[in-house]
Amino acid sequence: MNQKKPDNQNNNSQPPPTRWGSLVQMLIILALIPYVITTMMTASMKADNREIMYSQFLSLVDKEYVASVEVTSSQINIKLKPGVEEAAAEILNSDISQAQKPVTYYTGVIFDPGLSANLYEKGVDYKHSIPQTASMFTVIASWVIPFGIAYIIYFFFTRSMMKRMGGDSSSMGFMGGVSKSKAKVYNVEKNVAITFKDVAGQDEAKESLVEIIDFLHNPEKYVKVGAKQPKGALLVGPPGTGKTLLARAIAGEAKVPFYHLTGSEFVELYVGVGASRVRDLFQTASKDAPCIIFIDEIDAIGKSRDNSLSSNDEREQTLNQLLSEMDGFDPSRGIVVLASTNRPEVLDKALLRAGRFDRRVVVEKPDLIGRESILKVHASKVIMGDDISLHEIALATSGATGADLANIINEAALRAVRLGREFVIQEDLMESVEVVVAGKEKKDRILNSKEKELVAYHEVGHALVSVLQKNSQPIQKITIVPRTMGSLGYTMNVPEEDRYLMTREDLLSQITMMLGGRAAEIVKFDTITTGSSNDIERATSLARNIITIYGMSDRFGPMGLESTTQQYLDGRKVLNCSDDTGSEIDEEVRKILDSCQQAAIDIIAANMDSLDRIAKFLIEKENINGEEFMKLLNDKDKTSAA
Repeated sequence: MNQKKPDNQNNNSQPPPTRWGSLVQMLIILALIPYVITTMMTASMKADNREIMYSQFLSLVDKEYVASVEVTSSQINIKLKPGVEEAAAEILNSDISQAQKPVTYYTGVIFDPGLSANLYEKGVDYKHSIPQTASMFTVIASWVIPFGIAYIIYFFFTRSMMKRMGGDSSSMGFMGGVSKSKAKVYNVEKNVAITFKDVAGQDEAKESLVEIIDFLHNPEKYVKVGAKQPKGALLVGPPGTGKTLLARAIAGEAKVPFYHLTGSEFVELYVGVGASRVRDLFQTASKDAPCIIFIDEIDAIGKSRDNSLSSNDEREQTLNQLLSEMDGFDPSRGIVVLASTNRPEVLDKALLRAGRFDRRVVVEKPDLIGRESILKVHASKVIMGDDISLHEIALATSGATGADLANIINEAALRAVRLGREFVIQEDLMESVEVVVAGKEKKDRILNSKEKELVAYHEVGHALVSVLQKNSQPIQKITIVPRTMGSLGYTMNVPEEDRYLMTREDLLSQITMMLGGRAAEIVKFDTITTGSSNDIERATSLARNIITIYGMSDRFGPMGLESTTQQYLDGRKVLNCSDDTGSEIDEEVRKILDSCQQAAIDIIAANMDSLDRIAKFLIEKENINGEEFMKLLNDKDKTSAA
């Protein structure tokens, strides 16, 4: 898009927020000027003078090398006669060059009543200087003149900065322009780079925003009925789902100027800078109406206000200014404020009320159809082979975001180039799925024969328990090749469809499948390894959700014992019960895990032949696809029938 520089705009409503900070900086600089001048003068004087001992001074007087002496309150200044430098150098213990260099010598004042008589006797001219008290005018002038010079320099400096930035002094701080908005303005009237065609898998979100676009195109038909345009829309959802992309697509569809900035760009060190930038942003945008203002990561300035000691005055003033600006502008002019966040639960309630951000548009992770649509959008920019099946990739990427899917297509294209091909094949896409999920193959990590056998039986145990249960999922791939994200091997299940409701039996089957690898280690080797750590972590979390979130425990029944915070980020759980109840929850979780572990052991023990046969094949080949696995599993039935 063509970037457009926003019009400069004066803001004379109140003094700039950084004026006091600038004044303090100037006063500090001016206070240092007399000190610097005094230090420089002292250094210059010391460069021409040389200190000697009082005994050396008396020796010079006795030898009649001294021409004149000036006694002050703090030191005695000594001037030698011409031509005695070489002789004086012997007394002063210095070479001739050093003796000739100083103009005068000096030494400290010592109480010596006979000094005057001695000087008179040797014919030395001497005097005693009495310090004079400086007049009040001199003292004042010594401070006023540096201040005046500094003010003149400051005045011309700010004028040159104003001319360079095209502003005026009312919007200039000491560093210039800090109160101006940092929004990037894109003009999409002539060059529309992104439209709704570039945004796939978010049909519901696009439908919620089409009305805003239509209002920007045809405001008169809404005004005629008496309808008012929503002032703002809040886009919420997990990272990578396309919130920013959707906002830019709205501007592309509406063909209006698009102001893009992040919430952190409002916040500065000085209190009031953010509020000034908010004012400048809305004043500039009003000139370009109709337009769209998009504030990314609005939670940086929109957090709920409180009276705690850690409260940030700058952030609260910025939020207050944003609230007043959204109340103040006329929606019929066609200014729409969009914002995005991953943490809607922390936003201030005043920001979310009707009349400000009227609509909340949830941008969720795409479903199966949405993932396939997103893959098609990104695949259209890459040369694809004839064997490509994006539906299979969509099945294998359950839970992936739009950013993940774009990365998968890009990784597949990079792999094709790396292998010397000019187009992408299905193998590239499947490998890229594994790269995104588990990382690249770690070729420098070589397992010994015992570790390789343990990993093989572990992964086959997962696969056997998965397919031999009632609620099974097809196996896509089994591998014992180490990956860079820490896994020594993994089993990839591909669900036949997206599931939105799960029964208690479905969840218990998933836990049993997660513990299938550990069960294979117990049955085959009568031992357990550290390879089950991630399986145990996921199984424990799911078992805990069964009890505390889903209310599927016989002991507690339909009681919510935990709540989820930051649902679009890490989804951290917070207990809503007593410590005693928490201990009982732990006991219930242990019972579920023990029951599922025993179920997995029973399945493995009943299918040891299949376990050995498939594990040996896996050790030899290192990778097994779903078809090979099912063929090896079905060989047992053929052998039994024979």
